[in-house]
Amino acid sequence: MLLALASGYDRSAATWAARHGAALLTPADLSVAGWRYHAGISGPDTAVAGGEVIAVERIEGVLTRLPYVSPVELGHIVETDQEYVAAEMTAFLLAWLTRLPCPVINRPTSSWLCGPAWPPERWVWTAARLGLHVRPVHRQARLDGPPAEEEIGNHTLVTVVDDRWFGSVPESLGRQARRLAVAAGTSLLAVQFDGAEPDAAVLGADPWPDIAPAEIADAVAAYLMHGSLC
Repeated sequence: MLLALASGYDRSAATWAARHGAALLTPADLSVAGWRYHAGISGPDTAVAGGEVIAVERIEGVLTRLPYVSPVELGHIVETDQEYVAAEMTAFLLAWLTRLPCPVINRPTSSWLCGPAWPPERWVWTAARLGLHVRPVHRQARLDGPPAEEEIGNHTLVTVVDDRWFGSVPESLGRQARRLAVAAGTSLLAVQFDGAEPDAAVLGADPWPDIAPAEIADAVAAYLMHGSLC
């Protein structure tokens, strides 16, 4: 079976799960009895999704749409404990997802549960190191608040799912987006270009792209079921 780890407010994830018969795991499930996790040793691990106890060995793939557990998701926890519990849940999910033997999109990093939490500058820097055409990122310093990022404006998106890419762009841009995804260690990535021409520049990327389009949703499910789209 497939599993989607997401916020209880993530309608896109719920729609994807319903479309592909996947179980939906939200932060509320982490407080339900039935979890078993043997850290560092083998054992009959179990998880809880949608209130149902599931043997981990039955999980064929996981779509991760949750960057971290937010206290906002924990209305069932005493308010003074919500931040602490959210941090503990995030740490548990980091360990649990890292140890899963099945395909996971996207694998967690030390800073995010669903891939790299890179700022625009890091994406552009990485693209430049790959020899891709980039447009510099500009920020404006402010005395009355955090630095303001430059508005991207109109842009073209290319969504990468494993070895495939989706978008109305030349194949050369699709290949560039794929190279950036590989460099970032992500199986699912939306890359922003400043146009649809072969020489368009990379503006940034997002490891949490829109999965509502049917072709992208189906490609994600196919990768999780088979481990590769090749």
